[in-house]
Amino acid sequence: PPPPGPPRPPSPSPPAALPAPSTASGTRPGAPAPRRTVLAFGLIALCTAYGEGALADWGALHLTQDLHAHPGVAAAGYSVFALTMTAGRLSGTALLERLGQTRTLVAGGATAAAGMLLGALAPTVWAALLGFAVTGLGLANIFPVAVARAGALAGPGGVATASTLGYGGMLLGPPSIGFLADWFSLPAALTTVAVLAAGAAVMGYRARDARAVRTA
Repeated sequence: PPPPGPPRPPSPSPPAALPAPSTASGTRPGAPAPRRTVLAFGLIALCTAYGEGALADWGALHLTQDLHAHPGVAAAGYSVFALTMTAGRLSGTALLERLGQTRTLVAGGATAAAGMLLGALAPTVWAALLGFAVTGLGLANIFPVAVARAGALAGPGGVATASTLGYGGMLLGPPSIGFLADWFSLPAALTTVAVLAAGAAVMGYRARDARAVRTA
């Protein structure tokens, strides 16, 4: 047998493979969430809160001034809206499990738009009340879903951004309706709630592929 020589150095181990970039959302793990997508969900929340603020301040006046409703009946306008919104949020978990987040946003926006067109343009008090009820049902889950999606994308910062924009819509709605009612009419001004609800549906559909960014 050959005489033993000096020990050979261990062969170098192959380099570790680098983690592959995530392809689900087109961004690498740990990359910041697309800011414009987070802002889009904030605008969706704004559209919802705009409608809530508008109906809280102007719904009863529309029923009394434009449809000549008895004050007691007119006072029920926002109550009907709030009750159906509450019922919609209580059933929101089941709705999300059945439809998913994107369909919930789109269906809610479309339903609210149709309901508000009826509420603003209906020739009778009872038809307008029905429109208010449908609007509340449609808007019920848009705000919480939009804020949750923003949080999934950007964490607490996303929640803060979407919530701030959303509550800004509640402050923006009443004065905007008043300004437009002064220039046009109150029914025409209230149709902006329908326009923004439809816009929320469109934005929710366009953001359907947004994914939460992984951090590891």
